[in-house]
Amino acid sequence: MTSEPRTTPFRMPEHLFAELAAGGGSAQAVAFLEQGERARRLLLLRTLLDRLAAVPTALTPAAEAWHVVKEAARRAPAPVERLLLAPTTGAWIAHLLRRVHGTATGPHLWAEAGRLNALAVAAALHAGTETVLRVPLHDGALSLPGLGLARLPGAAAGVTAGTAHTRAGELTLIGPARDRGTARLTCRPATAPVGAAPSAADAVWLPLRTLTHTTPSGPVAIPLEDLDPYRDLDDPLPPARLDDDEAAAWQRQFDAAVAILTTGDGPGPGRLDPAMIRSVVPWARTSLLPPPPPEVRVSASSGDAYGAMVIARPASPLALAEALVHEFQHSKLAALIHLFPLLEDDRAERYYAPWRPDPRHLTGLLHGAYAFTGVAGFWRDRLSDPEHAGTAAYHFALRRTQSRLVVRTLLTSGRLTAPGRALVGGLARTLDGWLREPVAPSALARARTAAALHRTEWRLRNVVRPSGAPAGHLVPPGPGADTVPLRPDRTPWPDRRTHAFAVRPADPRTPDEHLAAGDPAAALAGYAEGLAREPGEPHLLAGWIVARAALDPGPAGRRLLARPERVAPPAAG
Repeated sequence: MTSEPRTTPFRMPEHLFAELAAGGGSAQAVAFLEQGERARRLLLLRTLLDRLAAVPTALTPAAEAWHVVKEAARRAPAPVERLLLAPTTGAWIAHLLRRVHGTATGPHLWAEAGRLNALAVAAALHAGTETVLRVPLHDGALSLPGLGLARLPGAAAGVTAGTAHTRAGELTLIGPARDRGTARLTCRPATAPVGAAPSAADAVWLPLRTLTHTTPSGPVAIPLEDLDPYRDLDDPLPPARLDDDEAAAWQRQFDAAVAILTTGDGPGPGRLDPAMIRSVVPWARTSLLPPPPPEVRVSASSGDAYGAMVIARPASPLALAEALVHEFQHSKLAALIHLFPLLEDDRAERYYAPWRPDPRHLTGLLHGAYAFTGVAGFWRDRLSDPEHAGTAAYHFALRRTQSRLVVRTLLTSGRLTAPGRALVGGLARTLDGWLREPVAPSALARARTAAALHRTEWRLRNVVRPSGAPAGHLVPPGPGADTVPLRPDRTPWPDRRTHAFAVRPADPRTPDEHLAAGDPAAALAGYAEGLAREPGEPHLLAGWIVARAALDPGPAGRRLLARPERVAPPAAG
């Protein structure tokens, strides 16, 4: 591998683009995306190397460190290739380029630039080559990408410089000690499966732990990344080692999620070969931080870190499998955006996204449509599973409806390029086909109600409501009614209904439960009582509007749902 830019242009075969545009993608299509990411990564790395040449440093110069990487790549091309294409390497390159352009902050620039030296040490260890490099230490620790964390015993605190010597896969690390002497360690760095790593309390070497599973082509190890400073989506982070019990829980849940994912047949939307995942970054559930409640759903990814996903371990393997699909959809789309100009986005946050509390820009809207088309496909594949068929029907019906709404927004925005229209058109064809597929009536009704509730509450909280109408009536549209003025005082709000409506309540008590159970009259009365206590409260008012529209499904009800911000709250009493 070299950092020389590719001169031959990429030309994606039409059939591979069509697979990806449908929301899915075969192994060949994903491999093409990875080739594109490789070319982009090397181009950015070449740019970064040019910039680093001018950075003053107490470490081995970047050009010498890069020479070590290239020498290691000649001897061990496969592991060094994986190292350079790892998500954390991409995140580091992007972050450091932002730093040298003055749009990001961090620790000493020479120390962050010294990540290249640590990468060179890791490459030399893989190749078994001998080298001596000056490297950055953080509280006496050296993060080795793709391998783990070396910790000098009794080391000086803060950011310092040390010396790393590699030979035949063995590392000797030397750095300043707290007593102004010298600290030293020798070890053979390697990763370890979950359950085989030493305790974090006194180990000088903390291996990167891996989630393992077996595929028809052999075992696969996916990093459970809790050590690397560039594992997150933005600024570098200190290590946050999972305790042993939590790591074991991740492996158990990952095993079960893999079993769910392997039930799909073919490369359709919502199907994922777990071997395509490049790393899983556990969020919040560490020995240093208390875990979030089980119902908290957090997952995220970055276009700079292809194949990586930050996830708070969900309460069930099914939820983890869904999150893995969701985040890999984002990775695929980010890779497509790196290859094709898909839209002209002014980044104005003005559009409704059915899975967000806030207005979104077009790029965010496209990401959501692509991700949730995959999620809809995931739930479609669960319809025949007796254990999950009930909730699968609801989620499939909900996500296909919401995704199609966003696809329509994108297609009518006038901002898609030719490749963008082809991509979004492919999503539309997939979703239109799914919308013709039958779903259990109860699940379909709850999905439609949940979709209406989210859109209604979103507009109540985000769109300026005109004044001047009697209580419970529509405010007539005024001049400029085609524009949607957004409230300057809008704030985030929790979506408490999307997942609550997945199951029909057996014994409804609250207005939401009555609405989910198909009793809009009881729900309307309950919402009215709540609004008498809290006039205009958006959650209650959204429920009241949707319940009232359900009781009057004609033109008047449709007008209520179309512009709910024009509805004045019902009068108390």
